[in-house]
Amino acid sequence: MKRHFIITIISIAITTSTAFAQQPKWTKQAAKSVFTLKAFAADGTMTGSTNGFYIGESGEAVSSFTPFRGASKAIVIDAQGKEWDVEYLLGANETYDVAKFRTTARRTTPLPISSATAAEGSATWLIPYSVKKTPPATKGEISRIETFQDNYRYYTVSMTGMPENAMSCPLLNDAGEAIGIIQESAKTGGNTYHAVSTTFAADLKISGLSINDPVLRSTAIKKDLPDELNQAILTMYVAASTTDSATYASMVEDFIRKFPDSSDGYIYRAKINTEAKNFSAADRDMAQAIKVAEKKDEVHYSYSGMIYQKELYMSDSPYEAWSLDRAAEEAEEAYKINPLAIYRQRKAQIRFAQKRYDEAYDIYKDILTEGTRTAEIYYEAARCKEMTGDSTAMVAMLDSAINTFSRPYLKEAAPYLLIRAQRLSAMKEYRKAVADYNEYEHLMYSQLTDRFYYIRALVEMDGHMYQQAINDMNKAIEKNPKSTLYIAEKASFEVRLGLLDDAIETAKA
Repeated sequence: MKRHFIITIISIAITTSTAFAQQPKWTKQAAKSVFTLKAFAADGTMTGSTNGFYIGESGEAVSSFTPFRGASKAIVIDAQGKEWDVEYLLGANETYDVAKFRTTARRTTPLPISSATAAEGSATWLIPYSVKKTPPATKGEISRIETFQDNYRYYTVSMTGMPENAMSCPLLNDAGEAIGIIQESAKTGGNTYHAVSTTFAADLKISGLSINDPVLRSTAIKKDLPDELNQAILTMYVAASTTDSATYASMVEDFIRKFPDSSDGYIYRAKINTEAKNFSAADRDMAQAIKVAEKKDEVHYSYSGMIYQKELYMSDSPYEAWSLDRAAEEAEEAYKINPLAIYRQRKAQIRFAQKRYDEAYDIYKDILTEGTRTAEIYYEAARCKEMTGDSTAMVAMLDSAINTFSRPYLKEAAPYLLIRAQRLSAMKEYRKAVADYNEYEHLMYSQLTDRFYYIRALVEMDGHMYQQAINDMNKAIEKNPKSTLYIAEKASFEVRLGLLDDAIETAKA
């Protein structure tokens, strides 16, 4: 009996020794990369849990995406039992249920990722999650390989004795390189499992338009900005009109953190500070933006516009360092660095706001003389002449604005036709005004309201274009039949034209 017991003990020891001897030498190191992940909704309830592993030395990791849906917070617990927050999502794919993210851990042990495709029949190893001890690796074999998106692999693996906590754990080759991520819905029956290529998850990234990605929008966990500056700027442009102010402000801080040598982030924050009437902070941001900018003229121009808008619309909140003269100085500084007409135009706009109309007109005249002859410049010059009472010069400038367009006119000409019609009407040039209104109607027909026809009817009546006036007033009434004003005006027209019976019927209405 004693001899049998000793043989049994020796047999167990030999079996255990053989099992551990068969373990790859890299098992202990690889186990340091694996963690467990837990995600939580805003109310603290858990949205899901799984595993994952590090692929970068600064907290970059991959896992399944499922737990992140509806989550506001996620944590990982590493092989040492330490807890780290998921700081940013770096990409996600719902079809293959993978996510790439960064944790707050800044010194992590990554698994090397295989650059080669594993072959059918080759050995694989699964490393499960374990705290403060090296778990045994489970051996398997690749039974099938499928290719998707041209470059990535989807593995079918035969494996006996897979641990229960193996989902989203790494699948490795004999060299200890990660070749796949065990799928949450991996088990298809028996000992067959599936894994998606690790390179696919590692290649996930945020683009400029990822902010509108419905998959990423399904989680409240922060998304990182793209690594490319131009893509990050695109993200910020979209975010300005699609996110709430708190989220946008947080994104601006992220932008400055990620691109400290880009002037854009400081300009974004300066605008936020200006809206909050924190002008001194905005001033500091713009000074930093100028300091780091490659194209300093553009930043001076932005600064000029910021001060200009503040002085126009927030003049009740004075800030000693900012004035319209300071805005003009910034525009002039931009022009000195790069003599663009748009910088001189800004200075002219500032002089106009200061009611220095002759000075503003002279700047516009110089711009036109130097060859920048746009409808906008002619129009702004016309406004200067209007303010000084020179109606003839004003109309001449408006004529020039419209002459920058060729017939048949496109919609871009419509605003200038409408402006000239209004000015001509004020000058009692009624028939000329009606001609412009007619051109405007042709271009903007689908967008016209009852108000347009009412105004043109009044001008037509003053121009003795009686039938046209009656017709337009009828159109105004047709578009807004409840307006007693239009009906009364029509009756007044009919009285003036001697159509008394018609006037009586209209008045009854």
